[in-house]
Amino acid sequence: MTTTTAPTPFNRLLLTGAAGGLGKVLRERLRPYAKVLRLSDIANMAPAADEGEEVLPCDLSDKQAVHHLVEGVDAILHFGGVSVERSFEEVLGANICGIFHIYEAARRHGVKRVIFASSNHVIGFYKQDEALDAHSPRRPDSYYGLSKSYGEDMASFYFDRYGIETVSIRIGSSFPEPQNRRMMHTWLSFDDLTQLLERALYTPNVGHTVVYGMSDNLNVWWDNRFAAHLGFAPRDTSEVFRKQVEAQPLPAIDDPARVYQGGAFCAAGPFGD
Repeated sequence: MTTTTAPTPFNRLLLTGAAGGLGKVLRERLRPYAKVLRLSDIANMAPAADEGEEVLPCDLSDKQAVHHLVEGVDAILHFGGVSVERSFEEVLGANICGIFHIYEAARRHGVKRVIFASSNHVIGFYKQDEALDAHSPRRPDSYYGLSKSYGEDMASFYFDRYGIETVSIRIGSSFPEPQNRRMMHTWLSFDDLTQLLERALYTPNVGHTVVYGMSDNLNVWWDNRFAAHLGFAPRDTSEVFRKQVEAQPLPAIDDPARVYQGGAFCAAGPFGD
């Protein structure tokens, strides 16, 4: 069940990727959960609005900078990094080195809860007629998906070795509305994302929990039974957009957007040839 009263705010939360698409949305939505929200990105961010915000630019590939960034925080919402498919070299610094730096900093500074923005692209090469749960073997569809798969392994290791708990959210497609037929299955509204983050922050004893980030859509590919302890109960649905989405031309039968759960990511690259 979702909380009916506002939970006690953390003293200080860290949001990485604060200048990104979801970071900008979450900057305001996370304010009730922290006395101070520390915001970080390598890109330009708006100045701190008041004493309830701290703005600290940081390159996730810089280990010492990340250690400074994490000092004094109670929990981390890690949304930073390259968020689309790019060459391996572009993904490496922010996504792979970056996740290691985040967990090492958490270990050194005693942070015991991380919310990791993973992705549906860790299982993107499954066909759209296959049903998955958190125990289904991963099938990354891209260098980006590989980096998120690595991040989930990092989360598992740091729980087993150091007791740092993580909720890895395999975000589907979090936009104001679904943009195509594939997103009718994967859409996650901003309200449902916010609720999921609240549950991920406050649910005790999560160990390393993997949860699929999706709204209450009619036809879904993913089963969240292994994350039931979070009490996540999405309230929105992509059905309200069905008419406008299905007015779009139907993709070709062999188009990755129609074949694979990861859609176009399954066909991106190669790079540098």
